Amino acid sequence: MNEQLNFECETGNYHTFCPISCVAWLYQKIEDSFFLVIGTKTCGYFLQNALGVMIFAEPRYAMAELEESDISAQLNDFKELKRLCKQIQSSRNPSVIIWIGTCTTEIIKMDLEGLAPKIEADLKLPIVVARANGLDYAFTQGEDTVLAALVHRCTKNRFKHQSTNKKLVLFGSVSNTVANQLSFELQKQNIFIDGWLPAHNYLELPNLDANVYVCGINPFLSRTATTLMRRRKCKLIGAPFPIGPDGTKQWILKICDAFQQTPINLVEREQATWTQLHDYCKLIRNKSVFFMGDNLLEISLARFLIRCGMKVYEIGIPYLDKRFQASELQFLKSTCKQMHCALPRIVEKPDNYSQIQRIHEFQPDLVITGMGLANPLEARGINTKWSVEFTFAQIHGFANARDILELVTRPLRRNIKLQI
Repeated sequence: MNEQLNFECETGNYHTFCPISCVAWLYQKIEDSFFLVIGTKTCGYFLQNALGVMIFAEPRYAMAELEESDISAQLNDFKELKRLCKQIQSSRNPSVIIWIGTCTTEIIKMDLEGLAPKIEADLKLPIVVARANGLDYAFTQGEDTVLAALVHRCTKNRFKHQSTNKKLVLFGSVSNTVANQLSFELQKQNIFIDGWLPAHNYLELPNLDANVYVCGINPFLSRTATTLMRRRKCKLIGAPFPIGPDGTKQWILKICDAFQQTPINLVEREQATWTQLHDYCKLIRNKSVFFMGDNLLEISLARFLIRCGMKVYEIGIPYLDKRFQASELQFLKSTCKQMHCALPRIVEKPDNYSQIQRIHEFQPDLVITGMGLANPLEARGINTKWSVEFTFAQIHGFANARDILELVTRPLRRNIKLQI
């Protein structure tokens, strides 16, 4: 059996949402923020459809719509953006305005980073610039861009003689419920979280310095990890991500190692979770799955499903940072060895046409894919699951492993009911 992971790279187009969709969950997470998306009508239509929120709902985001006169540099960007920000400050009173630069701002070379400090000084209101645009590989990288920008706003320790006590900051946007669950699991190990990025409120961003250990929640946050290490000299805890009981246990173990804590009842906690998942695992054992690639969660999800007894033919992924996902890739190898199964092929930037040929060849029981390809595949008799559902569902930690299998097994359970 081949003991080395097989990496391939194709040259396919990116069939994914635009990263400005990160506004959908970040404006809810950072409760005192306001997101201003600077783009064209197309960006506005996308947000309106993707988020499903009407104007009268008054969400904490808005569009600064670029017209032809903006693109041809006939209008003064500074005056227009200042007017909009002043209006937002007056009507919504946020603690921070986060500008989301779209593809158009890149193409016409809008100097958002130059404009923001001037308007910030005039209004005495923090303005953070994040270029979360469609030039990225996957829509989840929009969050990565925003969090990396927020790192620069986290305060440093101003004291000359810094404390030698280790501190822990977790980075990645999860619901308050999941954040509390992960905090509780770490407290059982006598480890206490000193801060989150993003914080519940902008004014509660964590202090960052060389004594801070940081650990990621999601695999699409490589840019944030790099910024934390390079700009704030934080120490990154390389760990598999807390997806599935196996991943959650390893994630906690790595944090325990960093803080020199002996794990307490961690194996028992994992085993108890597997016992609760028995009925789901029985349903998918020896079934096969094919990941077409969409949200950068593919490696972690595939590793968990292999541990559940599934066969993974291929893991398509739009972009793979092998350094940031090193622990996860190593864990994938050890999981395959534990389950006595072949290592799956990992295809970066997959070509969808070639993938469809491989799907016809392998005939998987389930294909996890983007929304745009799901219906055509279903029309050809192939069971599918939208990958975007895993992005918005609560999938982290011991308690939420059930939700992952609920999503994975739904198409299979539907077929069983139709056959009865």
